[in-house]
Amino acid sequence: MAQYQNIFNQVQIRAPAYSGVGVPRETFARNEQTWYAYWIGKIGDAQVGPIYLGTLGVASAICGFIAIEIIGLNMWASVNWDPVQFVRQLFWLALEPPPPALGLTILPPLNQGGWWLMAGFFLTASILLWWTRVYQRARQLGMGTHVAWAFASAIWLYLVLGFIRPLLMGSWGEAVPFGIFPHLDWTAAFSLRYGNLFYNPFHMLSIVFLYGSTLLFAMHGATILATTRFGSDREVEQILDRGTGFERGMLFWRWTMGFNATAESIHRWAWWFAVLTTLTGGIGILLTGTVVDNWYLWAVKHGVAPSYPQVTPHLPDPTTLTGAPK
Repeated sequence: MAQYQNIFNQVQIRAPAYSGVGVPRETFARNEQTWYAYWIGKIGDAQVGPIYLGTLGVASAICGFIAIEIIGLNMWASVNWDPVQFVRQLFWLALEPPPPALGLTILPPLNQGGWWLMAGFFLTASILLWWTRVYQRARQLGMGTHVAWAFASAIWLYLVLGFIRPLLMGSWGEAVPFGIFPHLDWTAAFSLRYGNLFYNPFHMLSIVFLYGSTLLFAMHGATILATTRFGSDREVEQILDRGTGFERGMLFWRWTMGFNATAESIHRWAWWFAVLTTLTGGIGILLTGTVVDNWYLWAVKHGVAPSYPQVTPHLPDPTTLTGAPK
């Protein structure tokens, strides 16, 4: 029984390579090359390939490569082309958007945000091309398009941060820089500037769905692993004809929580929680600065947060005093 206590796969299948379901009207033939990767097999199917990109996939890869090159070379140039410093400071390097003074200038100087706009254009093109590819692949395989629409929710947050909100605010300078720690610094400064995002109700919802997603996926994954010996890993079969694996899992959750999801509904719950994480997060960011200037004051006004006690005497605005310069 101890073999079932490991979260990694214990058995790796070495069957003849499977090239996949035939799909009509492919632009390019699939690459039939396949191989087996032992360590990948520890967490999933050991077979790697065949790989199919097609026109959209190739175009997406090219645009993504151009974006990464622009970002990477600008970061490298910022440390005077020193490879040691580039590696050493990589997490702190950034490609910044145009300064606020340039507004929504379409062609700013390259060293004042022009490179950022170019990188953003190609990165966005890469992401949207890949989304289209995901959608088309699902349709051609006869699948539902749930993966594509979940991906679209993440793209929504990306577009809000780097495109939609800066347009509404009238400046590319409102957008997020490219970089690891710089974008985290931007997030911290953004929260402070607008009175603490923790008081933003859509941020609250986003965090609820984020934590809820991790909980639901962990509960579901743990339930399947715990009942795999009874066949619950064959989920589609047990959705159609519930077997002893899911019966035991459902009985466990009835005993634990008083109710349970079904083999199908748990996936819908998890899908919605994950999608709503970025959907509500994007709404919260979009409202910040455009509709609400200070989320703390908004929270105080609507009874969400208490007002801070007055600890110092009120000081008048110096410009209102008699004799103040006009």
